[in-house]
This record gives sequence, C-alpha cells and structure tokens, in this order.
Amino acid sequence: MGDLTRDLIATARAVCGEFRLSRHHSAASAAAAIRTAQGNVYTGVCIDLDCGLGFCAEASAVAEMLKHRETRIAAVVAVSEDRIIPPCGRCREMLAQLDAGNMDCSVIIGEDRVVPLRQLLPDHWLSDE
Repeated sequence: MGDLTRDLIATARAVCGEFRLSRHHSAASAAAAIRTAQGNVYTGVCIDLDCGLGFCAEASAVAEMLKHRETRIAAVVAVSEDRIIPPCGRCREMLAQLDAGNMDCSVIIGEDRVVPLRQLLPDHWLSDE
C-alpha cells in the first residue's frame, strides 16, 4: 500500500469516533476521506437517524468537496473504528454521477485492496455518455 493510500486512511480514521446526538441518534460511527484530482483532501462523517434522513460519511465528504467547486476524485475511503468499509451502492452511484472521470478513481476497500470505481459498478448505465 502506498503512502498516499495510508495517509488517506489515517485522515478518515482521525475524524471517526461515534458520539450521541440524542437518545437514539448518533454521528461519526463511520468517516470518509476523499483526495481530489487537484490533491485536496476532504473528510466527512455519517449521521445515523431513525427516520432515514441521515447519510453516509462519503456524502458528507462530497459536500465539503463541492463547496470548493471540485468534482473529480482521485481516491476515496470510508472507515469505522475497526475496519475499512466499501462504499454502499448509493454512494458508489453518487460518486459516479458527480463526474464521469470518477469511474476511474481509486476506491480503497480493504487494508491492501484498492479498485477503480468502475469495477464496483460494472456495466454502468452512464458508461456510454
């Protein structure tokens, strides 16, 4: 695993750490870090709510990235306190729709496993655009 990959994992782990929002709700049980094609790094944490209005850590990191008017992702990782979490289907689709070039971004799905987003979205419906 390269230094940039290790650094991105460490950056995500640095913001991970669940805390309570209210009696039944929490945040930051998962965290994500995105490195953009421009080399900037953005982080985010998940929000877990009963009503389904919460969101994944990747969405939070994407919002930070978009505030800086960047759309192209070089690498992304999501973590919990004890492991790397591959992105869910919703997050995979979100990353793909932000920028067609993101199909080639590196998705860290394990301590020693990095794959391009296109491998996680075979025969993608936007692949002919």
